[in-house]
Amino acid sequence: MNIIIQTIDTLIVAYNEYIGGYAVLFMLIPTGLYFIFKLRFINVTKLVHSIRIVAGKYDKKGDKGDVSHFKALTTALSATVGTGNIVGVALAIYLGGPGAIFWMWVTGFLGMILKYAECTLSHKYRQFNSDGSVSGGPMYYMEHGLKNKLGGFAKVLAGIFAVAAILCSLGTGNMAQANSMADALNTSYGIPVLWTGIGTTLLVLLIVVGGLKRIAEVTSKLVPLMAILYVGAALVILGLNYENIPGAFNLIFSDAFTGTAATGGFVGSTFIMTLIWGVRRGLFSNEAGQGSAPIAHAAAKTEFPAREGLVASLEPLVDTLIICTLTALTIIITGAWNEPGVEKGVSMTIRAMEIGLSEIGLHYMGSHIVAIGLMLFAFSTVISWSYYGTRAANYLFGEKVIKPYYYVYALFVFLGSVWGIDIVWHFVDMVITFMTIPNLIALLLLSPVVVSETHEYFAAMKKLKREKSEETR
Repeated sequence: MNIIIQTIDTLIVAYNEYIGGYAVLFMLIPTGLYFIFKLRFINVTKLVHSIRIVAGKYDKKGDKGDVSHFKALTTALSATVGTGNIVGVALAIYLGGPGAIFWMWVTGFLGMILKYAECTLSHKYRQFNSDGSVSGGPMYYMEHGLKNKLGGFAKVLAGIFAVAAILCSLGTGNMAQANSMADALNTSYGIPVLWTGIGTTLLVLLIVVGGLKRIAEVTSKLVPLMAILYVGAALVILGLNYENIPGAFNLIFSDAFTGTAATGGFVGSTFIMTLIWGVRRGLFSNEAGQGSAPIAHAAAKTEFPAREGLVASLEPLVDTLIICTLTALTIIITGAWNEPGVEKGVSMTIRAMEIGLSEIGLHYMGSHIVAIGLMLFAFSTVISWSYYGTRAANYLFGEKVIKPYYYVYALFVFLGSVWGIDIVWHFVDMVITFMTIPNLIALLLLSPVVVSETHEYFAAMKKLKREKSEETR
């Protein structure tokens, strides 16, 4: 059995190194740049407007959908703010050096516009089920939006994406998260991974069987809580070491084009490895271009697809450009990234917290903060990705498979908890490319629709503003 697993792992690594990693690299950044200029940096110029939408300024009672803008955002955020922000950042630095963080930033900035494009399309082409609930995502805009351009192949492309989404829900949103939770609890408290696997599996089942509305209720409470706990601790460490922040940024920028892996990482990390690991972990962190978030945002209550796209554009800002940066600066400033004997994964982040908090006599809190933060981050990701998986399964096989899928999903929570970290993360990197590549192709082909929806929305906003101005005269 071990030989079979090792063989599979070797094949997956080969695919990631020579096919998947380069394919995503040479598609993700150019596609992001294309939309940035095509939409005239809308992710920056309309940032305040996006925040006002989330705050509920434009909510209307009669709009169709399952959840509010805020709950759609927190559901999608809970799926992206996970182990990528704690473990993924540490892995990027370990394997690609501090410069990998620069490429995570690039991925996050471009990710804002990619999230806008894919979530606008998802909302436009969403479908309503027999029970009134919403189903949406790339498989729907591929099938219905690309029908005139690709004919019958549009449905084939949608089917490929849906299968990949199921695999990703079991890998990215499930096993990787469960693995990190089990590792953190074992490292910090000595809890056997078997116990963590059983406990997490039961909790996940308890929540996910309630569908999106129950998931949204849980995530809307978990996301603010986990942000305050983890981000607060990171800000304390940065505040205590504020004089070292410029040096950390300088190291990130200078290393971005040279490459230096952490002690124990790949010796002589090159620029290309720094670039690839930064993009990989950036994509894993914010999922922009991957096509997962559009599944949640399709359920938002609004009449304008572009409005929900603007809400979605905030996710990479929060996830990658803020939370991942805080983790990276903490690891670099404390020197944990280059400490002899440093281990990849959650151990590096725990060590950074211990060193940083030791200045105020709270070194013992480092492992607790990371463990609890990781539990909240990862658990919220697991329950959100269960919804993504059910929507993909529903698209392929119909509503009858939704409940059985929950039990299969729970089984993979358990497997992720007890399997080794390497094979889990290798599998995650592979299945992410299976979703991302067809989705980026669809985004490029449907770019005229994104532009049209954008113009239509802001024309409507101008009209509304004009009408309100006339009423006040």
